[in-house]
Amino acid sequence: MTDLAVRELPLFPLPDVVLFPQEVLPLHIFEPRYRMMLRTAMSEDRRFGVVRWDPQNKRMAEVGCCAEILHCQVQDDDRSNIVTMGQQRFRVLDIVRDTPFRVGMVSWIEDTVSESHEELETLTSDVIRALRDVVDLTGKLIGKPSSLPADLPDLPRELSFWIGAHLGGPVADHQQALLEITDTGERLRQEYELLDQTRRQLAARTVLKDTFSSLGGDDEA
Repeated sequence: MTDLAVRELPLFPLPDVVLFPQEVLPLHIFEPRYRMMLRTAMSEDRRFGVVRWDPQNKRMAEVGCCAEILHCQVQDDDRSNIVTMGQQRFRVLDIVRDTPFRVGMVSWIEDTVSESHEELETLTSDVIRALRDVVDLTGKLIGKPSSLPADLPDLPRELSFWIGAHLGGPVADHQQALLEITDTGERLRQEYELLDQTRRQLAARTVLKDTFSSLGGDDEA
């Protein structure tokens, strides 16, 4: 990695938003302080940190994800529409300053792997199977067949980040916790538990739906 282990980074706290590596995040920048932050980022390395802000507890998370600005369109009133992509995760070590925008001293976070290659492959296959079942059962329940994207990541770490970013329901409530995990296998195991629980619930609902549908069909006959 070419980045220094510790650096200053402009921070953009966003209510209930969790950015994962390699995920695209479009943003509309309108507050004066964040317009200034954007100008600063564009004049330097086009990067700032996205950190989840809890509006109920009025607290910023300690772990966020660096966003790289891929596209920036400045409007006549100085507001901007930007497209960013998540890069490295980071931990906020200290707040260097709060005005005109928040800047933190951060350290980069990398995943470790405690399982063997074979164990991680098996776990990844189980997660993909559970994910596919959840998607299939959801499609059956809503009467609209759905499938996983063709470009679904197959590498364990990238897959775990994709699931954290894209799957709603119970996973959405655990996004920040999943982002903060530093062991790929542990993140996948927690996602498997969430997916398996969802799969069981959807399967039960599908059985009920099929039962009522068959009863209705018999009545009409």
